[in-house]
Amino acid sequence: MDKNINQKLIHLFPLTIYRSHLGLTDSARKELIEDVYLQEKQSKNVKYKSNYNSWTGDTQGFEFLFLNKKFNRLFSLISKEIKAYTEAIGIHSEKIDFYYQRAWATISRKGENISMHSHNQSHITFAYYLKKKKDDGKLVFHNEKAQNEISSGMFSSNLYKENLFKPNYANAAKGNFPPELDEIVIFPSKTQHSTITNETSNDRMSISGDISIISK
Repeated sequence: MDKNINQKLIHLFPLTIYRSHLGLTDSARKELIEDVYLQEKQSKNVKYKSNYNSWTGDTQGFEFLFLNKKFNRLFSLISKEIKAYTEAIGIHSEKIDFYYQRAWATISRKGENISMHSHNQSHITFAYYLKKKKDDGKLVFHNEKAQNEISSGMFSSNLYKENLFKPNYANAAKGNFPPELDEIVIFPSKTQHSTITNETSNDRMSISGDISIISK
């Protein structure tokens, strides 16, 4: 191949992640944080949680937070951001109906994380960070499709260790996303995601939810 040929890359089919700060006051967040800790104390399926997994309200009998009156203000703000997200990816939000399928709190303490998974039963998923410190872990999005993997398994961690390829935008297997306090992150439910283990002594707390859409 002639090395003098001007080569250019065109990146197609990106995964679009939406982020925005909701603007809840410290006092408003404090009230919700206290309620989540109360939910944890009232867990209905304690044996389900392992030592290394985060506490998740959807497994403990608290999967419908959008029906909890204390969270009305939060979900009103979330609803506006969900519509803004759909508009950003080219969907006319006024032509579809949005339905909260479920919503729950997550608490991640030191040494805990959430394993890779997706929410294939819904269309849109969000995570709102109610309690968050800078270094208590990141949200990770996984490149399940591996569009540029010209040979199956070529971009695996094992072959990286053997120096077969150089990590870059085109072959990344995952992307680490650093959420902030009071920030909501919205993405397609089918996207594989996980969290990095919390290595701090601070509890990380988020509110997650799944939304289904139906054309009017």
